[in-house]
Amino acid sequence: MTDAHPANGAIPQRTKAPFPVVRLLYSLGFALLAWLTFWMLLVLGTVQFVVLLVTGRVNDELKTFNLSLLQYLWELFAFITFVRDDQPFPIGPFPKPH
Repeated sequence: MTDAHPANGAIPQRTKAPFPVVRLLYSLGFALLAWLTFWMLLVLGTVQFVVLLVTGRVNDELKTFNLSLLQYLWELFAFITFVRDDQPFPIGPFPKPH
């Protein structure tokens, strides 16, 4: 019969990683920023539509800013869902449009 315990008689204990409280708090804060950013994008999309109706073309500066906001929203969701570990703005840099 073989004994599964180590030679000194101590039972090996599993080490468990501590609960990431700081990550949870950051995620909650970034979730609030994502909610605000989502609504800001909807408002700016409406503004862009009005600009299109009035001038007949889209505003390129607003289009570029909307792209940056959309990339920022992706970064927020990526951090919240553990897709990436880099913290988004305001802790990390604000994304530049590609």
